[in-house]
Amino acid sequence: MNESKRDFGPDLGEVFGPSHADGGPELVQLLTPEGERVEHPEFSFDLDDEAIKGFYRDMVLTRRIDTEATALQRHGELGIWAQLLGQEAAQIGSGRALRPQDFVFPTYREHGVAFCRDIDPLRLLGLFRGVDQGGWNPNEGNFGLYTIVIGAQTLHAVGYAMGMQRDGIVGTGDADRDGAVVAYFGDGASSQGDVNESFIFAASYNAPVVFFCQNNQWAISEPIERQSRIPLYQRALGFGFPGVRVDGNDVLASYAVTQAALQRAREGQGPTLVEAYTYRMGAHTTTDDPTRYRLSSDVEHWKLKDPIARVKVYLTRNGLVDQDFFAEIDDEAEKLGEHLREGCRALPEPNVLDIFDQVYAEQTEELATQKEGYAAYLDSFEMAGGH
Repeated sequence: MNESKRDFGPDLGEVFGPSHADGGPELVQLLTPEGERVEHPEFSFDLDDEAIKGFYRDMVLTRRIDTEATALQRHGELGIWAQLLGQEAAQIGSGRALRPQDFVFPTYREHGVAFCRDIDPLRLLGLFRGVDQGGWNPNEGNFGLYTIVIGAQTLHAVGYAMGMQRDGIVGTGDADRDGAVVAYFGDGASSQGDVNESFIFAASYNAPVVFFCQNNQWAISEPIERQSRIPLYQRALGFGFPGVRVDGNDVLASYAVTQAALQRAREGQGPTLVEAYTYRMGAHTTTDDPTRYRLSSDVEHWKLKDPIARVKVYLTRNGLVDQDFFAEIDDEAEKLGEHLREGCRALPEPNVLDIFDQVYAEQTEELATQKEGYAAYLDSFEMAGGH
């Protein structure tokens, strides 16, 4: 290894090794698209086959949430929906690597991570239906509210991580106490100034944060080739911390790499950029028509790398499950779909004045005055209708 690279920024960490500083190997993979387990020199999956069966269930149910929400939007029950089709492994693998004390800052597409943090998917639908201002308490499950402003959550994540440092819950050696932060974003967001600024602050303060980029290769209609001349994970070296590219359609590798990055952060070794290389098989959102800017042959190619199919093949080929196992999960998915359909339509209409009560923990005099004025404004319509 070029010794000059060892002096560039903080120690890149033994967990990720010097090979990543040199730009290779390109992709961490532990389960091939054909459902075969493979070894990697730096990362390993340390759970058993029962955990893999659990991952399969998680991904199937997450996909059902996504397809059900898409159908609800098509029927006019949701204003919009951000699809995750094809990205289930990246989200479930990374989500299951989290400990209870870790905190998540999502974008607007982390439905699988929300599932891992026990957020009722009806809460997600409430946001896209426009009947609440977020819907869940971020302290329940340590899962922040969805962020619509592209890349803004990465700054929030670094600030929170720096706060954890100052609270003395990083690098103590107590596995039940030490925590870290994960900031999720897409390849398009990596071009935003906020994301790059968060990299600077995270590196400068050695903040315990994992930047998890789901590179689904399309920033709406803009391909990744027009956003970056190098693989995204290599950008981390320019800021002085390690980056690694993982097969984002491999739930085992996504788990292993995120687990290692989180542990590195909890121990006080600083930030890591994880690039989960995957593919958005659906649309950017339900207002998008991807057939206008990408080839159907590309989509068909990536269907062969389906994250759920490869786990199913692994479980079946190795005789770890029978057909009853898959049938039970399919039945559970049907019940989840029914819960979402009925629950979505039953969500109560919002009280518009509630927005004034959800800005600060304690109401301010200025906001109370604004609320009173807006209430009078709304009442004026009722009075006019009465005449």
